[in-house]
Amino acid sequence: MLNNKFFPMTLIAVAILSGCSSMPQNATLSEAQNSYDNARAYPQVSSLAPLELKEASESLNKADNALSQGASDARVTHLAYIAKRKADIALETAKRKTDELVVTNAGAQRNKLQLAARTAEADTAKQQTAIVQNTADQQAVALAAASANTERDQALIAQQDAQLNALNAKKTERGMVITLGNMLFSTDKAHMASGGMRNVQKLADFLKQYPKYKVLIEGYTDSTGSDSLNQKLSDRRANSVRTALLDMGINSDRVTARGYGKAFPVTTNNTAAGRQLNRRVEIVLSDNQGNIAPR
Repeated sequence: MLNNKFFPMTLIAVAILSGCSSMPQNATLSEAQNSYDNARAYPQVSSLAPLELKEASESLNKADNALSQGASDARVTHLAYIAKRKADIALETAKRKTDELVVTNAGAQRNKLQLAARTAEADTAKQQTAIVQNTADQQAVALAAASANTERDQALIAQQDAQLNALNAKKTERGMVITLGNMLFSTDKAHMASGGMRNVQKLADFLKQYPKYKVLIEGYTDSTGSDSLNQKLSDRRANSVRTALLDMGINSDRVTARGYGKAFPVTTNNTAAGRQLNRRVEIVLSDNQGNIAPR
């Protein structure tokens, strides 16, 4: 009977995924494709940055696959951003190595000019040497700056992914979702346990580091008690997490709280273990533009 109950929903999901094929491309994914095409079109990229170009291609394929498989826009955007950065890195790497060759060749040419200048006027030789040296110095500074920017961007991407992993964030169709559950709440209580507070502190640290992100805090209960009581309790649980974030220095306009009572259980309410899992708070993380998909 349970399988028959949910069979129509499966058909609806298939219909939605089928319709996605006619939807427009994700804007960030289009930018990533353009960046990859630009990198691949650069004459020296295949010889000077083959590994970087390969990584960009693999990342772009991941974003394309995520879009074709109906992943959330936030997920596609995240993967597309990584692909775009790697394409930019491939292009910058090829340009940097090309410039290094130019500098090397410039050095060799400078030696030839110096050798020829010995038979010419002393002032002319000095001027030519100064011009070449100044050009080499400018190129070296530009190459160092480009390399530093590339390394910084790679480090930021890796750091953000590591912080989300530490929060046990899971990708969903609504974006990245952090679940505060297990022993977080007792029956008919909205007070958070110490383990929950540690996770909230990690989330606060993340939000401070990335000020463009917002969160939607959703409270849920088990089936114990009346609908009215559960609705109020879920509101209190969501707001207890919101209050904790505000106390940790997060601006109120970045944190929204909402209760859903005993709706949307993650497992059965017929056992104590199941009810414990249903007493939870889910934190939906926005994309880097502050947008959160509705339930």
